[in-house]
This record gives sequence, structure tokens and C-alpha cells, in this order.
Amino acid sequence: MSAEPEPGPLPAHHVLILGGTTEARRLAESLALDPSYRVTTSLAGRVAAPVLPPGETRIGGFGGIAGLAAWIAVHDVTRVIDATHPFAERMSFNAAEAQALTGVPLLALRRPGWTPEPDDDWTFADSLADAAALLPGLGARAFLTTGRMGLHTFAHLTDTWFLVRSVDPPEAPVPPRLEVLLARGPFTLDDERELLARHRIDVLVTKDSGGSATAPKLTAAREAGIAVLVVRRPAVPEGVAEADSVAAALRWLGSQA
Repeated sequence: MSAEPEPGPLPAHHVLILGGTTEARRLAESLALDPSYRVTTSLAGRVAAPVLPPGETRIGGFGGIAGLAAWIAVHDVTRVIDATHPFAERMSFNAAEAQALTGVPLLALRRPGWTPEPDDDWTFADSLADAAALLPGLGARAFLTTGRMGLHTFAHLTDTWFLVRSVDPPEAPVPPRLEVLLARGPFTLDDERELLARHRIDVLVTKDSGGSATAPKLTAAREAGIAVLVVRRPAVPEGVAEADSVAAALRWLGSQA
């Protein structure tokens, strides 16, 4: 009778990744290859059928700051990576407050924002509401890429025609002149060129999400001479360590060992 194999060493660290971004998935993929890490990725649950990263996953909110701090303590989390979308403002502040309560090291993985190039025609807005106020003066046929959760902010604009691309159908209230394209990225530059031309878009509305996955639309708009309305990023918590790439986040984790 053969002997049972001896169990391997337990992971030295449990990393909680607050995810939902390409960077979060890539970080989980890298850590899944290292037996010294146990990885749990938390997703907000706003997409009906998300592409799950390797490792463990949980979907849904924590119940505020106290709930997040309790989850970290109960599950013996030793490191937290805030790799949420740059506009997931509440989650980032909750993570910072949970760090203060638990003492567990926190890193914010934030991709660099976009910067306009010489041929770009960009107008900046401080919020979605500000963007809705500025939009009628910039164009009549808008490609709105700010996410389906904020469509209600533009619902009162009756003269503007909107194209919205989303993984899941948006919920009311929405603008009355609206076409929805259900699709999941990333999208190529040729995809974006064809889309802008086919729908006769004359203004692109986007958040400053940064990164390369959704940048081709900006290149396509530049080539076509289309105005771009960019919503600036919200404020971020002070005093939180930051990394601008997955490689930098991995170096931070190594320095914390």
C-alpha cells in the first residue's frame, strides 16, 4: 500500500486583490504561479458573467469599511492590493480605512492616466454631470464610453444621439436617443475606426481610465479629427503606497516578505 504524499508547505501570504481590471487579472495570474502566495480576487459583481482570474474569487461588496476589515481579519489576509478601476472611488477609500483598522499593508495598483497628443481635441470635465453639461456644445452624435452605470446622468439630453458599448444591457433611465452595442473588449484600432465611421460619431466621451486596452478609441478619434470629452479621475486616498504596473506591484510584494 503506497504512502500518502506529504502535503506541501502552506502559502506564506494571503493576498486579497480588489479587482475588476486587466491589471488585477494579470497580477492574479502571476501570483498563482508562486506557491508562497494564496490569492483571492474580489469582484464587485457589476458584470453578469465576468471572466474569472486564477486563484480564489469572491463576488459582491463587503458591507463597507467594517465588513472589509472583518473579512481581512477572518481570512488571515496578509497583503491587500487595490487594483480596482481608477473611478472606483469608494472602494479605494474603504481599502485605505480598512488598512488603518487592520494594519495589513495596502498597495494601490493604478495604471497611468492618458495625456493628450498634439493633434488631439480634448475637453476635460470634472465629473459625469460636468460632462453632460459640456456635451451639447461639442457634438450631436456621441460615442459614450463612460460605463452603463452612469447613463442616467445623460438621460435628460434629448437632442444628442448616443452610442453606448457595454458588456451587459444598461438599465433605465437612459437617454431617449440611444443605440446599445453589446460587446466585450479589448477592441483593435481598426474596430474603433470602423465604428466611428459607421455611426458618424462626432464626439467621444470617456473617463480617464488609462492603460492600453481601451486606448485605440482615442487614436481613432485623433485620426478622424473627432472631439473627445474626458472625465478626470476622482481624488485618491492619501498616504497609500502606489504602483503603476503589475511588475511594480510584484516588486512591492517581494519587498514586504
